[in-house]
Amino acid sequence: MSDQLPPECARLRAEIDLAALRSNVRVLRERAVGGAQVMAVVKADAYGHGLVPCARAARDAGAAWLGTATPHEALALRAAGDGGRVLCWLWTPGGPWREAIEADIDVSASGRWALEEIVAAARACGRTARVHLKADTGLGRNGCQPADWPDLVAAARAAEAEGAITVTGLWSHFACADEPGHPSIAAQQESFRTALAVAERAGIRPEVRHFANSPATLTLPDAHYDLVRPGIAVYGLSPSPEVGTPQDFGLRPVMTLAARLAMVKRVPGGHGVSYGHSYVTPGATTLALVPAGYADGIPRHASGSGPVLVAGKWRTVAGRVAMDQFVVDLGGDLAETGDEAVLFGPGDAGEPTAEDWARATGTIGYEIVTRIGPRVPRVYAAGGA
Repeated sequence: MSDQLPPECARLRAEIDLAALRSNVRVLRERAVGGAQVMAVVKADAYGHGLVPCARAARDAGAAWLGTATPHEALALRAAGDGGRVLCWLWTPGGPWREAIEADIDVSASGRWALEEIVAAARACGRTARVHLKADTGLGRNGCQPADWPDLVAAARAAEAEGAITVTGLWSHFACADEPGHPSIAAQQESFRTALAVAERAGIRPEVRHFANSPATLTLPDAHYDLVRPGIAVYGLSPSPEVGTPQDFGLRPVMTLAARLAMVKRVPGGHGVSYGHSYVTPGATTLALVPAGYADGIPRHASGSGPVLVAGKWRTVAGRVAMDQFVVDLGGDLAETGDEAVLFGPGDAGEPTAEDWARATGTIGYEIVTRIGPRVPRVYAAGGA
């Protein structure tokens, strides 16, 4: 693909393999038990991969639902022509409820304040809102606490009776599904079963019940219910080393981050490299300049540890990552200005993966891909735009 790149990709590019994404969605559909549908989570610009192209690829592969965090993401899908089911769950008071309802977006309520704003918006536009009620079963973020759940359910049922809303979903989210065997998993499952029973007794008949994120989709079939919500797995990364590698599940990383060397030069021993001279050349050597920095999403804490494939070998960031660039020490090896440096990819050609960067920088693969910034062009392969 690099031979046909547009000029704006000469410095740095993120190559997005949409065929891999489609394959991942099909794998996840096959793992969903009992006829559970798949919601491909495309929040955060599809985990840094590009919202609209990835959403379209996921739909092509059979994702019945798309999931976003913020309303503007869901509305952007509608503006791009997506007409399928979309759930948006991260709301604050005064959010664009009416716009979402008019766009046939499913919205989420975790408390009475949200339900009241949804009902008011539905009345104002004369439409019935589709609402998912979220229970906090132990994650402690969004979601309704068990003590408040019966009141929220009763209020939702009353709003249904007047025609303002339809409760289309009941849901929750795991805290530690990426740690198989963690005691909170069973406790949350029991809490969710209790929440479902409370809703059923109140007369709520949801279209879908959903609980499983990526690790639960891969390892907890009894949590699949009617719908699973894989996020990071859609993009071919594992939720955690404890869950397994992408290859263990037939998943393939979707993003490759590559650059072209901006300079290659010989320097003597004892030469400082980058700000602060935290790296000093141990002897005469060749330095290569990679035109990517923390303004592009390269972690500054990858200084001295981030792996890069240059001239057929793994190198390590030499010295500090700067805003727009970093250096690698090639030792006695040769390279030319303009040669390719691969920061991460699927690993097929021996290049590091996003998981390698996560280990080197003390973070998770999610952060590595989602932090790649907007000034890095996305280049789509296998049916992309």
